[in-house]
Amino acid sequence: MNYAVVKGTSYILVHARDMVLNNGTTQTTERVINPNSEYLKKLPNHLRSYEEAVGYLPNQVYIGNFKPEELNNHPQPWYENLLEGADRNGKYGEIMPEDEFIGLMKIVDTFDLVKLTDEFTKEVKAKLEAHPLMREDLIARLKSGEDLNVIEKLIEEQGAEPIVLDGKTVGCVKRAHDVDQNLNAHVLFENLVVKASGVLAGLNLIAKNNINPDDIEYVIECSEEACGDMNQRGGGNFAKSIAEIVGFKNATGSDTRGFCAAPTHALIIAASLIESKAAKNVVVLAGGSTAKLGMNGKSHVEKNMPILEDVIGGFAVLLGENDGVNPILRTDLIGRHTVGTGSSPQAVMTSLVTVPLNKAGLKITDIDKYSAEMQNPEITKPAGAGDVPMANFKMIGALGVTRKDIERAEINDFIKKHGMTGWAPTQGHIPSGVPYLGFAREDILEGKIQRAMIIGKGSLFLGRMTNLFDGVSIIIEKNPGKVEEEKGVSEEEIRRLVAEAMRDFASHLLQD
Repeated sequence: MNYAVVKGTSYILVHARDMVLNNGTTQTTERVINPNSEYLKKLPNHLRSYEEAVGYLPNQVYIGNFKPEELNNHPQPWYENLLEGADRNGKYGEIMPEDEFIGLMKIVDTFDLVKLTDEFTKEVKAKLEAHPLMREDLIARLKSGEDLNVIEKLIEEQGAEPIVLDGKTVGCVKRAHDVDQNLNAHVLFENLVVKASGVLAGLNLIAKNNINPDDIEYVIECSEEACGDMNQRGGGNFAKSIAEIVGFKNATGSDTRGFCAAPTHALIIAASLIESKAAKNVVVLAGGSTAKLGMNGKSHVEKNMPILEDVIGGFAVLLGENDGVNPILRTDLIGRHTVGTGSSPQAVMTSLVTVPLNKAGLKITDIDKYSAEMQNPEITKPAGAGDVPMANFKMIGALGVTRKDIERAEINDFIKKHGMTGWAPTQGHIPSGVPYLGFAREDILEGKIQRAMIIGKGSLFLGRMTNLFDGVSIIIEKNPGKVEEEKGVSEEEIRRLVAEAMRDFASHLLQD
């Protein structure tokens, strides 16, 4: 079978210091229910500078400048042991500062909803013109700025959402409808952030992997937000709106939603589109979430830590037809949490890990690396959520003992060899399996590993429609070489065979 291959990846972060204060759900909720809380008073003193965010090792791992293995060799806590001379640009992407990202929000805005002051527009235009990925047509979309008084009036009188930088209002996002809550300024702000970060991931995918954007035929967007109006709240389509700005002019696309599991669902769908020949090249991408900024902020402030959830995440993956070189996605070995699976941790992990392994006749140890929920433990442990990746690896190791693939005494060695320390920001879908995909591709191509398993898990009960859990997995492995497809009989060959048959038949009649 000619499986789809992973041809390239990109990973981006946006430092969003002011958005933590003004757009993160933990902070906006606290401002409503307890506006004079000690947390809100202390919070500004716990925000990192852009330079500190760039020098933070897990962020550098995310954009590909360091390997996941190097996390264990660096002194902890990582936020107190920053890297000197860290680069905003990485092998897989970049860390963009907040002011440039606000400019990008204006660039991706199609309905003139984003208004920026004239002074800020001039400043950010100069910075974006120096950005290697910002084309002239994109810079032109910045247009001219507005008077601050006009912007403040929109905020005060028409419910516009302020855009703040360094504590100062530099713009706003207008509402798109007087009544429709799905088109109010707050929702549109969130959606424009998703779109802008998705565009940044797409632009980096092209640049970092030498891709011709004209070759892309389908785009799947798999973040956790939804765009639509009062008649179809989640109608979409982020995918096509992002493709338009990135320059995938020959692509169509659609949105796939499944909470944190969506990226892995999207990989499976994309690979299936390619194998069915519905498309030759498919991009799976996602923007990030402002709602989750500072999500565990109260715990971090309480423990006198900086707010580590101060970055918006994004990623993009290019899948294409089998080229005989790049790693393949084994769509015949998919783990599925079905309706009847059950929600116990053991039942979930069995359905996602051991069922596909059984189908292939593989042992737990035949997967060189497992990538499930790769959240940075320095974020989650102070909040009481523990080390999420480690919990997953322990469960997988326990399944290995049950299957007699390893001995109980070997679990720690198994975790060290087949697991990883987490490095991804807690942006919901962002850490769910896919952060390792770029490293997996690279490690397989370099012969360091043979195969890895990407696991996506999601909490569907958050939507209040079902108590079911969700999850899917897929194996990425070394390409054994392109399989030549069986050639069918051509139309010309059919005509020749028919002609020969007719001649033989005529000859037979004459002989009779």
